[in-house]
Amino acid sequence: MKKTWFITGASRGFGRIWAEAALKRGDKVTATARKLDDVADLKDRFGDAVLPMALDVTNPEQVPQVIQQAHAHFGRLDVLVNNAGTSLFAATEEASDEQIRNLFDANYLGMVRVLRAALPLLRRQGSGHILGVSSGLGITALPLIGFYCATKWAVEALHESVAQEVRPFGIKVTLVEPGAYATEFGKSAQIADALEPYAEFRKQFLTRLANLERGDPEATAEALLKLVDTNDPPLRLGLGNSILPRAREAYRERLATWQAWEAVSNAAMGEPKKSSTEWIEQLAHGTSGQA
Repeated sequence: MKKTWFITGASRGFGRIWAEAALKRGDKVTATARKLDDVADLKDRFGDAVLPMALDVTNPEQVPQVIQQAHAHFGRLDVLVNNAGTSLFAATEEASDEQIRNLFDANYLGMVRVLRAALPLLRRQGSGHILGVSSGLGITALPLIGFYCATKWAVEALHESVAQEVRPFGIKVTLVEPGAYATEFGKSAQIADALEPYAEFRKQFLTRLANLERGDPEATAEALLKLVDTNDPPLRLGLGNSILPRAREAYRERLATWQAWEAVSNAAMGEPKKSSTEWIEQLAHGTSGQA
């Protein structure tokens, strides 16, 4: 059965590769990018099967308008690929408040805006598959890109929560976690001014990044198509051969630490106490209890 997709960040990288893969097999795609010119060429190649649209996910007014227009154009939405984003290269001391806000606005709040605009359509439809594009850096963090990692950890938590909220409506959710790939993603990164104490560390880290083995992004297309075609998709899908080893090592260390400190953690519980359930009743009725 042919599917109808909505993809953000389709100008290049994974978004472009996945849009083309879906179109080549006969699906319909709304391909969005900040600048319409960056996706307009798809119309020449795929005709009426594609709807190129300009979309800046940091624009709260534009997001619902574009999603509504795309839904009206194709009549349904089967696969939502929440992929648009950017990066920030900075030590914690180096980044400005504005740079951090801009990063979270694009990578996290942008995803939230797209989800909030699409979910009512998916609920009424009683089906759909949301793909939230995270990263292997949503599992473990690296230095000098900690703010970017933080956005991906937030994306992980958001989609884990959303998956539980929308399951009763027949909506599926998957976090797509790519490892290192030879994309042009870094070209859009903000770069903070370097502070002298981190200068040598920055050079060493950049050398490490430059020598990192990277996968072929085109190879991800088959995996993504298999993902959207399965009846029982996973909550998480790692892309590349680095994700599972990274997760194994990270959780081995975390479990070992929690277990080593288990006695201290348990002692911090104290004697069990009964607490008021009034706040639960207030939440159930959608009230805060505040005057």
